[in-house]
Amino acid sequence: MLEKRAAEFQLDEEVREKTVKEPFDSQYRCGALLGSGGFGSVFSGQRLCDGLQVAIKQISSDRVQQWARLPGEVGPVPMEIALLQRLAEVGGHGGVVRMLDWFEVEGRGFLLVMERPPHGQDLFDFITERGALPERLTLRFFRQIVEGLRFLHAHGVVHRDIKDENIVVDTRTLDVKIIDFGSGAPLKETPYSEFEGTLGLQPPEWIVSQAYEAVPLTVWSLGVLLFDMVCGDIPFERDQDIVAAAPVFTRRVSKECQSLIRWCLSYRPEERPTLEEILSHPWMGGGEAEEEEEEHSSLPSQSL
Repeated sequence: MLEKRAAEFQLDEEVREKTVKEPFDSQYRCGALLGSGGFGSVFSGQRLCDGLQVAIKQISSDRVQQWARLPGEVGPVPMEIALLQRLAEVGGHGGVVRMLDWFEVEGRGFLLVMERPPHGQDLFDFITERGALPERLTLRFFRQIVEGLRFLHAHGVVHRDIKDENIVVDTRTLDVKIIDFGSGAPLKETPYSEFEGTLGLQPPEWIVSQAYEAVPLTVWSLGVLLFDMVCGDIPFERDQDIVAAAPVFTRRVSKECQSLIRWCLSYRPEERPTLEEILSHPWMGGGEAEEEEEEHSSLPSQSL
């Protein structure tokens, strides 16, 4: 089934009318640099027609690792654009960043115009400022992330780099979004033989056999992320620790939360839960109203 979705994604021959759109500079204003890395650079931006604040990701063509073809386009586009376009066409999801537009600009490569939460902060900085998060706040974030990943997988996309830096928190609403699909790929049931994510966050099977499957990789990443939120740092730094798959809890964490983390960080991929099993875990059963009240009271008011 997953292979079929991936094939549909790659081979979709639906004829779409290609419209000529206005150039980037006549629609958007590019602002200050927000961050940069191996993928390219991200700038603040504004849509000129209505003043909407956006994020503009610039990708140099020579840095693109994977290419794809979109119906109606003459040349190939970065896989990231193809994946985000696919998600936009099915309506998007509240827990996943939305691509609003994209452009290929001579001399600048590809420009991706993304939605930008008005009070956004990436989860890495959020944790750095506050330290380990209360479990109820962690639960609120984690549930949204898992639901967002279910949406991705249901529409044939695997992210492959789930980590705190790729989660944006709206500090006013405490809603989160998964961002940065630069390591993403079409979802398939067969193993992947290339690792596009962050070194140090790879699962044991990649270290041991240089292969992994989409869902077990995602769940391993979720285990690392959940540990990171409740303990304030990732559980493993070295390959030998990853392969040992025995997280040591550095803070007081409930038994239910520990059990979910250890399940996600099972050494054997087939022993890890599915995303649906994660959502059914006893730790995930906290009440929404109580969560929100405790979360807001647990955060320093000046941080919001």
